[in-house]
Amino acid sequence: MTTPFPATGGCPVAPLDAIPLSGPRFHTEPQQLYREMRSTHGPVVAVELAGGIPAWLVIGYREVHQVTSDPELFPRDVARWNQWPNIPEDWPLLPMVGRPMPSIYFTAGAEHLRHLAMVEPALEQVDPFRLRNACENLADRLIDGFCGRGRAELIAEYAEPLPVLALAWVIGFPDDQGADLAWTMKTLADGGTEAQRAHARFTEHMQRLVAMKKIRPDDDLTSRMLRSAQRFSDEEYAQDLMAVTAAGHLPTSDWLGNSVRLMLTDDRFAAALGGGRHSVGQAMNEVLWEDTPTQILAGRWAARDTRLGDKTIRRGDMLLLGLAGANADPHVRQDFSDSLAPAHSGNSAHFAFSYGEYRCPFPAQQIAEIIARTGIEVLLDRLPDLDLAVAATELTRRPSPFLRGMTALPVTFTPVRTVGGTP
Repeated sequence: MTTPFPATGGCPVAPLDAIPLSGPRFHTEPQQLYREMRSTHGPVVAVELAGGIPAWLVIGYREVHQVTSDPELFPRDVARWNQWPNIPEDWPLLPMVGRPMPSIYFTAGAEHLRHLAMVEPALEQVDPFRLRNACENLADRLIDGFCGRGRAELIAEYAEPLPVLALAWVIGFPDDQGADLAWTMKTLADGGTEAQRAHARFTEHMQRLVAMKKIRPDDDLTSRMLRSAQRFSDEEYAQDLMAVTAAGHLPTSDWLGNSVRLMLTDDRFAAALGGGRHSVGQAMNEVLWEDTPTQILAGRWAARDTRLGDKTIRRGDMLLLGLAGANADPHVRQDFSDSLAPAHSGNSAHFAFSYGEYRCPFPAQQIAEIIARTGIEVLLDRLPDLDLAVAATELTRRPSPFLRGMTALPVTFTPVRTVGGTP
């Protein structure tokens, strides 16, 4: 049996067989790595975060379901973490793991439900038809910037900026500050040396947005949140906007980018490149199973000593939700690797949006799908002979075990005129 983590204080001590939650295999062959973890350690794996910080990675489908279905035993309450005495102020993963703060994502129980009751109705009021129209216009504008060249780098020039611009439209964020907003969220998610500075800038952006909408409200998410019957502090509004925007940007960008990559590298989805709209939906669903943007989600904290899988979890231990690993759990799915058809057509029982009380709200899922699908469809309509500019084996992933997206997706195509007809 794995040695339990220390309950409090002292130097962080991970079990001797703990797996470092870093390294190139998380980026190059994560599914093989999860299979090896499952074979050697079972559905609950002792892992080590940067700086030797211990945690549990839950990669069993049933175990992820158990953790996310029991907010009393496994609350989303970072204040319970037994490793706080060992976490330095400049720990690079702190923005991803979080600290106690008044937001929809970092509160628990009645306080979480209070925030949800303000945020979810505001999300539900986003008009899907207006959003799709806005996304089509934004996509055309971005494609106009490179369509005459016959080549592009789709991640930097399209997949990353499109969700930022679309979310800026949703929340009422100034369009001209979208590029800096994209940098803050990407840098924050990668967990490098600039993560803390990026988090501070992200906070400043949202604080200014709240102040601006208090003076000049409009028909946008921020203004609707401010009109909620329940009153919140400016800090709470800003923190909730950060949670919504961060959850919507890179995962949506990666959903778009990973889907286009799949269409360009997998013969099962060749119809999508020829205008087969049904194949676009199939490819997007396949990505949520096989290449889900959010690979690992932090986190839950044990309210008391308990057992999970075959491991003893101590009070205050952190559990990381291995969403990608759970999606590949052989106990709940068969191997479709030899099939010529999409493996999961019509099956949405994946954990791409998590599960339970903290599952991505359904209106937010719809917003993400509209942005990603519209981006893909407009791209294929405008550039129907899109092709990879490099071998598929040369494509690389962003260096984050938490999010799985491409660092670049270089493509070629026949040069075309802009929508307005200007070369």
